[in-house]
Formats: sequence, structure tokens, C-alpha cells
Amino acid sequence: MITNVFFATTILFLAAGFYLMDQCRFLIPYRTLLIQRYETTILLAAAVLFLNIYAAVYFGVRKLLLKETGRKLAHVEKQLRTGQSISGELTRRLEEESR
Repeated sequence: MITNVFFATTILFLAAGFYLMDQCRFLIPYRTLLIQRYETTILLAAAVLFLNIYAAVYFGVRKLLLKETGRKLAHVEKQLRTGQSISGELTRRLEEESR
């Protein structure tokens, strides 16, 4: 999941960068001056933006894709504890571990 989120974040970050480069064409004559003076600030802002996009995508993926995981796991655990499990082998392992 983390690699997929990282890939999606990279795509979104690059898209935002290309959009900003298109919108800021008027700054091309001042490129060297801006890079010399504000290089660290630009890099720090880019890193913070990347982390924010990563957190938003991660939160979105967790909300959308792992919505009912807890409920499903609780159902499987209940089946295993009552003995009416989907797998007899798992029930035997749990009984052996509890002894």
C-alpha cells in the first residue's frame, strides 16, 4: 500500500509542478536569481508539499480501501473462536496456542 501511495503522490506532485511551471513563465528571466537566493526555501516548500500530498493520499486510500476491514476481521475472529470456522486447521492452531 505504501508503494502505491508513494507512486500516486509522485504523479500528483509532478502534475502540480508542471502546472506551476506553466503558470509562472513570466519568471523565466529571473530564474538564476531566484534559484541563487531562494533555493533552500523552494526545496523546503516542495518537500512539505510532497509530504502533505502523501498524507492526503494515504488517508484517502485508508478511508476508501480499508473501510470495512475491522468488521470483517472481527467476523473471522468470531468464527474462529466459536469453532465454526472457515478453516479447521486455523481452529486447531488457535486451540494448540491457547494450551
